Amino acid sequence: MIAISVYPGGTRFDEYSIGFNWTKNFMSNLFGTNALNGAENPSKIWACAGMIILPVTYALFFINMAKKIPEKNAANILKYGGVANIFFTFLTVTSLHDIMLIISTTLFWSCIVVITVFIMKTSLHLFKFFCIISLLVFYYSIYLWGISDWDLLPIMQKVNFVSSTLLILGLEYFTNQEDFAHIKPRANKKLVMDH
Repeated sequence: MIAISVYPGGTRFDEYSIGFNWTKNFMSNLFGTNALNGAENPSKIWACAGMIILPVTYALFFINMAKKIPEKNAANILKYGGVANIFFTFLTVTSLHDIMLIISTTLFWSCIVVITVFIMKTSLHLFKFFCIISLLVFYYSIYLWGISDWDLLPIMQKVNFVSSTLLILGLEYFTNQEDFAHIKPRANKKLVMDH
């Protein structure tokens, strides 16, 4: 929020605009040495700090969720995917932005898909709905990026961020290990075949 508040201005559509426009600017505009209007960009330091804090908090969430899920392989995907995502998300602020964005979003949303699979096996009906909505928002955003809809994509970027953040906060604070306790871990194939 600090980075947004000190962003000098400029958008893809209007380089002379003042400040950060929620419907026209991308979050990545905050990371440039210069703003899109050419002014020195004081938001960069704040945006970079945010890109250190954000993936660390996501990793903590995925580690906590891994403890709630009884399936070891799924838990490992959450733990290791969440921790690896710290590195790739931070690199989105470099010149490798595009490829790092693809890798980090793939890791993040793969973890959300794993969580969704397990949420669907619970009686947490509200979270089932929120998981599906968050995934649909994400995939719609990917579709907009794929067709280069630069008018709607900045808005959907924020909707995607808000929906996933609310989902994560809800899962962190309103679910526990008991919600998933009835789910039986998959047996090792060799053990099953031996019996």
